[in-house]
Amino acid sequence: MRPFGRQRHKTTHDPVEISEQRGVRYLHLGGPAVQSAMRIKDPYALELEYTRAMMAFLLFQEAPREIGLIGLGGASIAKYIHRHLLETRLTAVEINPEVVAAARGFFLLPDDDVRLSVRIGDGAAYVHEQSGSLDVLLVDGYDAHRIVDALASEDFYAACLHALAPGGVAVFNLWGSDRYFDIYFDRVARVFDDHTLILPAEKKGNIQLFAFKPPLPDVRLATLGDRARALETGLGLEMPVFVERMKAYNAIASAALRL
Repeated sequence: MRPFGRQRHKTTHDPVEISEQRGVRYLHLGGPAVQSAMRIKDPYALELEYTRAMMAFLLFQEAPREIGLIGLGGASIAKYIHRHLLETRLTAVEINPEVVAAARGFFLLPDDDVRLSVRIGDGAAYVHEQSGSLDVLLVDGYDAHRIVDALASEDFYAACLHALAPGGVAVFNLWGSDRYFDIYFDRVARVFDDHTLILPAEKKGNIQLFAFKPPLPDVRLATLGDRARALETGLGLEMPVFVERMKAYNAIASAALRL
């Protein structure tokens, strides 16, 4: 998709640009790559597949109380969690104030309340401040070109593990085509003692890397299948498809998954 009709916001970070095409509004950071998308007639749906895949943490954490989100973008995930997980408190951290302004001005991000807190600040610093309080940690921090270095170091991944409550899960949005993908994956695997699971996008691109803090979840195919069907019924997300994809890439059925 070639963006057009952009609205530009001055910022010391990557410039925030908005475009619309065929009923979908897009957020870009300093280039044509799509960072977020919102279907204008269904603004609270998750338009991009990778955002739906990130919600697969619900297969392992059915009722999270505290979620941290690093990287706000157009607030697709933040809006979805706020609307559907009514017993969950979400803290979203975004370093670029213009991204927050765009999310509220163009993508219908609601005001903060008792269940939603949007902070302008350093996501890595936020993670380092946490100590066993997060049931789920979602990391989706990119600039115009690649994942932010501060959100991909082994020290950062160690802080993610420390930030999780027992039984917690971290989800890292990575690019399979990134030349550093294997380095990032190996760092996460080392820190989380190989308690990892991969969920790739249908087409080449985003890969969701799930990392777990003991005690570990039940990843038997039958168990995940039951949860996936319930989530599909309740939330309309294609969780059975995601479970089948996990099976293919992680050998769940043969108990070869490294959990």
